Amino acid sequence: MKLYYNVSDRPKTGQLIVFALQQLLAIITATLVVPVIINQTTGTTNMSPAAALFGAGVGTLIYVLFTKAKSPVFLGSSFAFIGSMVAAFAGGVSVALGYLGLIIGATLAGLVYVVIAIVVKLVGVKWISKLMPAVVIGPTVALIGLSLSGNAVSSLQTANAGGHTLVAVLCGLVTLGVTMAFATYGKKMGKLIPFIFGILAGYAFSAVLTFIGKAAGIDALLISDFSALTQNFENITLESFITLGVDHFVFVTALGGFPEISGAYLGTIAVAYVPVAFVVFAEHLADHKNLSSIIEKDLLEDPGLSRTLLGDGVGTIAGAFFGGCSNTTYGESVGCVAITRNASIYSIIYAAVGAMILSFFTPFVAFVNTIPDCVMGGVCMALYGFIAVSGLKMLQGVDLNKNQNLFVVSVILIAGVGGLVLTFGRITLTSIAGSLILGILANLMLSRAKDEE
Repeated sequence: MKLYYNVSDRPKTGQLIVFALQQLLAIITATLVVPVIINQTTGTTNMSPAAALFGAGVGTLIYVLFTKAKSPVFLGSSFAFIGSMVAAFAGGVSVALGYLGLIIGATLAGLVYVVIAIVVKLVGVKWISKLMPAVVIGPTVALIGLSLSGNAVSSLQTANAGGHTLVAVLCGLVTLGVTMAFATYGKKMGKLIPFIFGILAGYAFSAVLTFIGKAAGIDALLISDFSALTQNFENITLESFITLGVDHFVFVTALGGFPEISGAYLGTIAVAYVPVAFVVFAEHLADHKNLSSIIEKDLLEDPGLSRTLLGDGVGTIAGAFFGGCSNTTYGESVGCVAITRNASIYSIIYAAVGAMILSFFTPFVAFVNTIPDCVMGGVCMALYGFIAVSGLKMLQGVDLNKNQNLFVVSVILIAGVGGLVLTFGRITLTSIAGSLILGILANLMLSRAKDEE
C-alpha cells in the first residue's frame, strides 16, 4: 500500500493541524470513555475525562521520544486495565488512596514493560518471529478489529436523545458513506481527512433530524443530545471556556493518599496490574506488527521492540499520573493511518500536543460529548474493519491448504470471535491474549510437521 506521507515526511503546517484533528477524532471517544466507566463502576471517584486526554497526549509524546519518531501511533486510555483500576478503589478506600493506587499500579505495569524491554535488548527479537510467525500474528491482529466490532455496531444503533434505532443506524450509515466516498473518490486533502468529513456530515444530519423531531414532536427523530454544550454555557464564566488550574489531575489528589497506604493495599494493586501488563504486551506486539505491515517497515527491528515497549511503559505511567488511566497504543490510530495512508509522525506529534491543549478547552470536550454514538459507530465500522483486514493481509503468504497452518488460524479466530475470556481470581485473560497464547501453543505443537516438509 503506497503511503501519501511516509513516517518522516512533514506536510505543511495547515495540513498537519487538520491531520492531527483527524487522529484526535479517531481516538478521543475511547480515551474519554474509560474514566467515565470507572466513575460509573466505582461510584466514588470523580476522574476527569479531560485529564485522561491530557495524559494521553503526554504519553504519546513520550512514546514518540523513545521510539525515535519512527512509530506513528497515538497512545490512549487502555480498556484492558479497567478491571485493575476498579480494584484500586475496592474495599471502600478513599478517593485519594484510590488515585494513588492508579499511579502505583501503572508504574508497576510500566516496570513490566521495562523488564521485558531489557530482555529483548539482550537476546534480540528473532525469537519472537519464530514464536509468533505470520500464521499466528495475522489472525491475532484481525481479532483486534473483530473483537471491537460489537462496540461499533452497538454504537451504530444508539440514539443519544432516545430516538428510534433505525434512524440512528441511518445517521451512522450516512457517516460511513461520506467517509468511504472521500477516502475513495476524494481529491488531495479530501482523501487524506475522510473521517473529519464523515463525522461532520453525520453530526449535521443527526442534528437536522433532531431539530425536526423536536419541532414536529416526532420522538423517533431525536438522535442528538446537546446537553453537554448547553449545560456548559448555562452560567457563563471563564471556566465555560478554559479549565483553570490542575486540580483535575490525579496526582494532585493522590498526594493525600500516602498516609493511608499499607502493604496489603500495595499487594492488591500489584496483583491487579502486573498480570494485565503481560496480557497487554501481547496486544502491543500485534499492534506493532500491524503497523509495520502498513508502513512496510519492521518496527520490532527499527526502532526496535525494546524501544516501543519503553515508550509504551513510560507512557502508561505518565497517563496515570495525570489522568489515572494507563495508556496503550490505539488500534483506532493504526486504522486511521491505514485508511488515510498518512503515516507522518508529525501528525501524531501535533495530535498529542493538541490533546494536551484541548483538554483545557472546555467547549471542545463538551462538543465531543455531543457527537452521537451512532455517528462514531459509523466511523468505527471503517476503523475496526481496516484493522481486521490488515491482519488478514498478513496471511497472504501463508499456505492455508496445509493442515498445520489451517488449524492454527482456526483456533485463534474461533477462540477470539467466540470471546474466550479466562479469569483467574482478579486476573483476566482477554480474548485477544488468550487466542494468541492458544495460537502459539498450536503452532509449536504442529511445527514439527513444518520442519519435516
